[in-house]
Amino acid sequence: MSTVIAAHDNGYQAGQRLSPRGRLVAALAVAGLHVGAFAALVLVKPEPPAAAPVLMQVQMIAEAPVAIVEPPPPQPPAPVKPKPQPRLMSTPKPTSSAIATPPPVPEPVTEAPAETPTPPAPPAAPATAPRAEPVVVPPNFVAAYLNNPPPVYPYAAKLRRESGEVRLRVLVTVDGMAGDVKIDKSSGSTSLDQAARDIVFRKWRFVPAKRGDEVIEAWVIVPVVFELKA
Repeated sequence: MSTVIAAHDNGYQAGQRLSPRGRLVAALAVAGLHVGAFAALVLVKPEPPAAAPVLMQVQMIAEAPVAIVEPPPPQPPAPVKPKPQPRLMSTPKPTSSAIATPPPVPEPVTEAPAETPTPPAPPAAPATAPRAEPVVVPPNFVAAYLNNPPPVYPYAAKLRRESGEVRLRVLVTVDGMAGDVKIDKSSGSTSLDQAARDIVFRKWRFVPAKRGDEVIEAWVIVPVVFELKA
């Protein structure tokens, strides 16, 4: 006890020996320590207790039976009407002149024995005239208003002095287009055959064939001639 009192007295005496400025600094230091201790107590928060675990309940549900419905039997497909096949036509050609035959030689007339006249037969019923077939007009490719361009002479064929006639078999559609082009007769040169086929298939237009007033598809033979001029 005497030691504490002695220390206090020594501190008091030491404080009395400080200047007024030193005393102010010591007081501010003590006040700062108190403020820091109070702030540490306020900022430190106790941790909240851990939440209790939640228990999950699982209940099994029986599945309802699924009804199986049989699909209806498939309907039979509708009959497909066969498409009429186009037939080959060609431009009309002049027919040869009729061949004259000598008149028949009259046979000698012999008298026949007299016969008993027979009654005339009843008039026959008039026969029904057969229905006339409609006139079929083949496709036309030489009409002036079609403006079909001539084929371009291949340069390689010119160098080889190749020439000749290509006969193309063309399927003319109802729109007047070349639906299909085939080589009916070659010119002997592959270059000339290909040039003729390309120009007719890509550039040419036709007047479609007709059966009466009905426009139809039809095949037609188209000749294309390649000729070198001297």
